[in-house]
Amino acid sequence: GRHRLSKPVAEFKDHFSGHAADYSTYRPTYPPELFCWLAAQAPASELAWDCATGSGQAAFLLAQYFENVIATDASSEQIKHARQSRNIEYRVETAEHSSLDDNCVDLLVAAQAYHWLDHPAFLAEVRRVLKQGGLLAIVSYQLARVDEGEVGNEIDEVIRVLWGDILDGWWPEERVLVDGGLQGLDFPFDEIVAPRFEMTVQWRMDELLKYLGTWSSVKKYLAATGTDPLELISPDLEAAWGDPGCALKFVWPLDIRALRN
Repeated sequence: GRHRLSKPVAEFKDHFSGHAADYSTYRPTYPPELFCWLAAQAPASELAWDCATGSGQAAFLLAQYFENVIATDASSEQIKHARQSRNIEYRVETAEHSSLDDNCVDLLVAAQAYHWLDHPAFLAEVRRVLKQGGLLAIVSYQLARVDEGEVGNEIDEVIRVLWGDILDGWWPEERVLVDGGLQGLDFPFDEIVAPRFEMTVQWRMDELLKYLGTWSSVKKYLAATGTDPLELISPDLEAAWGDPGCALKFVWPLDIRALRN
């Protein structure tokens, strides 16, 4: 296939490079079962592309099911902190203008990333690189819920106050797609209905706060106001939690659009 040189990556919306190490450490990880299912839908297991890979969470799991994985991100800082595997090749380039060959990709994954992309340009690139019968998987997640009964409900409410009240107006406009569960999007591909998958973690209160600190809106609020929004919720969070050193179960249902070329 034709090999296309990637374009410069100077112009992209970069919300995460400044805290790439934290992003790599404190973001929840996807369930391996998701990638096992996606691999089973792909026409072959030769090559997967994880675009806008961030810290390489999806790429690392894809590497268990595909012979080769190419993982790209416009942020060299994110790539620097990405998880390594012998069959992952990391490249600093945009999802809209990759250096992949034509018709070479069995599975293309955009995990918690599609909302940041230039959609017409990205979908044109998808058409170019996917094999016939190849799969595009768009995956995202919204707010976690705490699976801990009444204590969980109280903590959920504190997180919702942060997300919807304190940080209202500080979220990038692209987040609307994620908050809508990827609904209302029309794609020029055949859709496959995905089973339900979810991410789960066991976190202490300090671990939750470190995760919340990776939100782009938290960084923007702090930079603009000089106030850490997490300090505004910490008293209520601690009161709801009870023992902050006790680990609680957090669950993120995944929104998935699986699309065949």
